[in-house]
Amino acid sequence: MASNHDRQRLAPPWIPPATGRANRSRRVILVDRRQVFDTDAAAYIAAVEAADGQALETGVRSAINTFVFGCKADGIWSAIKASCILAGARTLTGALVPLVGTAPTNNNFVSGDYNRKTGLAGNGSTKFVNTNRNSNADPQDNQSMGVEVNTAGTATGTYMGSGGGTTSGTTHFGIDRTSLFAFFRSRAFTTATTSGAQTATGFIGMSRASSTAFSSRINESTQSNTVTSQTTAAGNIYVFGRNVSNAINAPTNVRIRFYWVGEALDLALLNGRVTTLLSAYNAAIP
Repeated sequence: MASNHDRQRLAPPWIPPATGRANRSRRVILVDRRQVFDTDAAAYIAAVEAADGQALETGVRSAINTFVFGCKADGIWSAIKASCILAGARTLTGALVPLVGTAPTNNNFVSGDYNRKTGLAGNGSTKFVNTNRNSNADPQDNQSMGVEVNTAGTATGTYMGSGGGTTSGTTHFGIDRTSLFAFFRSRAFTTATTSGAQTATGFIGMSRASSTAFSSRINESTQSNTVTSQTTAAGNIYVFGRNVSNAINAPTNVRIRFYWVGEALDLALLNGRVTTLLSAYNAAIP
């Protein structure tokens, strides 16, 4: 359970805490006075509402709060170093407010690409998000990243990562619709695959916690892959494609609702929290 320092009871009128992006926004949030809010959740809500120019629904706020509290209770929150919920916010600008870490850079997405329930859609060519987190910012043998896919793409593409397919220490994953498998590379150009996953939706990600193996998760199932890590290739991690020489490579046209980058964590636990969050969004958003 969070300490008093980690939570805040929000009651009208509520002024965000004296530090962090909530204070900079100077937004006032009116919420159900009976609910106790985690301070990280409250700061994120304030920043999204400032970007949107209007309040979120009570159910959306509650879903965010439950997600943050839950991740902390599961012991996985601190491993998330960069993340955006690409859903829920009323605007694309609000959706690109970081839940954790540095704000990403939007490359060519427009408002019409975004839907509050279904997320942000790539076009398989020019549109991508730069997370502004370097692949080598996390230790070689302590790293994770992934997405939640609402709609599968129609062509082969990389969903997230940095480095090409033959680059030593590369870190990325995606779908090969021709060969009918999902591919995962974690700190190595050696590929782990999952067959029959070419149209997979939902939570997809990977986590490395040792030098000799890493885990990948797709279709609600986690598999262990015996692949020895290599020195991590530098480069910011992109979403909707992979970063090769600071340019988008192997882009995808999937629709994504959540991404994260960080240190190793329990993929099944985060999968459950993300699924609950997005289900609550669908119920709360008209």
